[in-house]
Amino acid sequence: MSFRTTATDYVEDVSPGSGALPPRARHPASDARTLSLNGSWRFRLSPTADAQDDSFAAAGHDTGDWAEITVPGHWVLQGHGSPIYTNHLYPFPVDPPRVPTENPTGDHLRHFDLPADWPAEGGSVLRFDGVESCARVWLNGTDIGEFKGSRLPHEFAVGHLLKPAGNVLAVRVHQWSAGSYLEDQDQWWLPGIFRDVTLLHRPPGSVLDHFVLASYDHVEGLGTLRVDSDVDGRVVVPGLDIDVATGEPVTVPVRPWTAETPRLYDGTLVTEGERVPLRIGFRTVALDDGLIKVNGRAILFKGVNRHEWHPERGRALDPETMREDVLLMKRHNINAVRTSHYPPHPAFLDLCDEYGLWVIDECDLETHGFTEQAWRDNPVDDERWTPALLDRAARMVERDKNHPSVVVWSLGNEAGTGRGLTAMADWIRGRDGSRLIHYEGDPDCRDTDIYARMYAGHAEVERIGRGLDGGTHKRRGLPFILCEYAHAMGNGPGGIADYQRLFESYDRIQGGFVWEWIDHGIRDERYGFAYGGDFGEELHDGNFVCDGLLFPDRTPSPGLVEYKKVIEPVRIDGDGPAGTVRVTNGYDFADLSGLAFEWSFEVDGVSVESGALSVPALGPGDSADVKLPAPSADGRGAETRWTVRAVLAEGTAWGPRGHVVAWTQLPVSEHPLPRVAQTDGPVLGLRDITLGPAAFDARTGALRTIGGIDVTGLRLDVWRAPTDNDNGAHWQPDARHGPLWRGLGLHRMRHRLDAVELGDDALTVRTRVAPAGREAGLRTVYRWTSDGTRLRLTVSVAPEGAWTLPLPRLGIRLGLTGPADRAVWFGGGPGEAYPDTGSASMLGRWESSVEDLQTPYVRPQENGARADVRRAEIGGLRVEGEPAFWFTARRWTTEQLDAADHLTDLVPGDTVWINLDHGQQGIGSQSCGPGALPQYRLHAGPAEFSFVFSEIHD
Repeated sequence: MSFRTTATDYVEDVSPGSGALPPRARHPASDARTLSLNGSWRFRLSPTADAQDDSFAAAGHDTGDWAEITVPGHWVLQGHGSPIYTNHLYPFPVDPPRVPTENPTGDHLRHFDLPADWPAEGGSVLRFDGVESCARVWLNGTDIGEFKGSRLPHEFAVGHLLKPAGNVLAVRVHQWSAGSYLEDQDQWWLPGIFRDVTLLHRPPGSVLDHFVLASYDHVEGLGTLRVDSDVDGRVVVPGLDIDVATGEPVTVPVRPWTAETPRLYDGTLVTEGERVPLRIGFRTVALDDGLIKVNGRAILFKGVNRHEWHPERGRALDPETMREDVLLMKRHNINAVRTSHYPPHPAFLDLCDEYGLWVIDECDLETHGFTEQAWRDNPVDDERWTPALLDRAARMVERDKNHPSVVVWSLGNEAGTGRGLTAMADWIRGRDGSRLIHYEGDPDCRDTDIYARMYAGHAEVERIGRGLDGGTHKRRGLPFILCEYAHAMGNGPGGIADYQRLFESYDRIQGGFVWEWIDHGIRDERYGFAYGGDFGEELHDGNFVCDGLLFPDRTPSPGLVEYKKVIEPVRIDGDGPAGTVRVTNGYDFADLSGLAFEWSFEVDGVSVESGALSVPALGPGDSADVKLPAPSADGRGAETRWTVRAVLAEGTAWGPRGHVVAWTQLPVSEHPLPRVAQTDGPVLGLRDITLGPAAFDARTGALRTIGGIDVTGLRLDVWRAPTDNDNGAHWQPDARHGPLWRGLGLHRMRHRLDAVELGDDALTVRTRVAPAGREAGLRTVYRWTSDGTRLRLTVSVAPEGAWTLPLPRLGIRLGLTGPADRAVWFGGGPGEAYPDTGSASMLGRWESSVEDLQTPYVRPQENGARADVRRAEIGGLRVEGEPAFWFTARRWTTEQLDAADHLTDLVPGDTVWINLDHGQQGIGSQSCGPGALPQYRLHAGPAEFSFVFSEIHD
């Protein structure tokens, strides 16, 4: 009998590793010396784990032909190999804990000298904050250990190995390991040393570990502080006159920490050998009366799931990018983050403490790919893997336990159920009883304090809110959150305003976390931003990796603008004609003293008067009725309305003075509909029919010109380039509208001409619009009239046959072949809106270039419609609607948009194609959630709508 034993057996060992020090709280800013080892490293890539021996780790090894890469970084984003994207499938055969022989392995080498003043006494620790997925480490030729747990810190005692000069740090990183089975998160697989590498001096008597316990009694207004430390010392908090020994509790009056009022007290942990700064936030988290309460109040999560991402550097984030994320969240009214699906860079949690965000800190654990075999051999229910699971839980909790922003620990994501998860929950409760525990994949809530779901539809969420969902006795008594909802893939998500109404209607529902924060597009000169499959992956999930509220370059998407409006913390309602508003404070803790209120009175979308509005500093949940001033402007014969805004009264840490927090619009008088007297009649010429300012083809009745403006291709249009949410998810085969629309042939409709009729006062063109191979069709009549200068089109549509699907859109499309670079419109803006994504659409007079009317979704799809448009002007043409319409203009056809896979596939043409839509299908979030709600579906039925065209004369 023979046994295979190699120097790389540790790669497939289910243990978390060997040689690392026990996990502890991270305190990088103490007065002890540190040396960053970030920067340029020598690098060699091998195709297998055992292709090279260990000789590279010794001093003097020839690296002349090695490459150079940047650490922190991923080698596949620096020209060595390629990234791989899968949502849940493992990109290797599932045979735990075995991994493929083809295992890209990167040898990293860093030479360094100690600073001349590096202390000789004491020890030193080498810390790795993140390495994917398995690393073995040598210092000066000595093997000091190996580890797994990619998004977790690992430290090694190395003081006895250091030399004043000529130190050689060698790190061998394997892309695949047994740890990969625990890290099947929905993201790019990106190997490398992607977080900081630091050498820390540990003076004699320095801090080993410490635990800041800072609770708050909301009844008495008192905070109790106790700092436990493995090394005795003192705790000094000058702002609270505290100077006590470690381990000794002290109670004093304090201002509490919340996400809305993130009060931090600066303190210091002083031991014989080190001074560690403390940022102390007093707050108490409890499960009380079936609710998540902080400082005695139930909270409402208005959250996002945040993967770490940068379009060039992947998960190797710099401090500026992390700060930008937090500032964007605060400025868009987001109050919570779930760190999907691993602990973030620790600096991000520092920012959450400072600026104020509730955090669900999630363990680096997901085994989603085992769903393909009904969870058979799932590591979380295999006791051999339990030490690795406990190691991951401990490294998260010990590192992050001193952050007041962390209010909930999460065991991980989509890992099924099993004994390992129970062991993790038991260990966490034994170590830290001051926070709650979350895990969505535990339907009976055996191990959790919160009932969590993903992508539950609105009706089910309402049943849960009403307590009609059933479940175990324990579950029925727990608060509910949607840890993932509103899948923000492409155009969307739709229906979030409807979700928010449910969250605010039922106490048990304590909010949710939109999936997700940012599109994971990789900047690429071929595609603009690349997604799954663009690197030749054997298995991939396409653009499912681009499902964020930010585009990859961190430009806010329309979805983020919509979310900001939906979750705004101040509600402003009222009666426009009466000139009254009701202001309600929707904060959980803050009053309105930091906000100023402004009003403006608008006539046909233009502000003609404005001023300040006096609103009391309402407490949380309080309301007040406020009278608006009487406008002096005469708005007769026009559409008038009030706009009321709540803005920052003064600049804050996260927003400038005047930053808009909330707003509403209150109509006073309605928009007068356009009227066209039918004074002119059609005149038949040799080749043309003339009617007022227009000319039509005499044979087909097709519009050719309006005055001096050339028009082409005007006809009924029902097709839109399917959105990601139209296309749906592959597990929803019976409800995915995009494929069903295409199967019905709505993308290739035929237009049959039945008659061109000249009447005394109208030109009527009768058609039937239908797809080949189907009996269903749309009987369509175009009726043209004119008063001599303006042209009115009335479109009548009558369905024929069996229409079992809603329509993508219903309206007309036309092309302008002359100059048409800018559009001006009176309607919703400034950005796009659809029936269930229009909360943030503000009525006004807007102007944009045609280029800027496009929304640059990473995978091109329907986009850019402006809603509730009364009139639009483009290319010398004015269009007025009866009723209001959706307006879209682009330099490519819908068919070209539909055919594009990347933005670089879209080449602007000479014709500007305009859609004037009477109706649009809602968006929903069916790319990984429910589709458009019934009230937002565009059912095929009789319809009539009109447009008035006129040439604009300077």
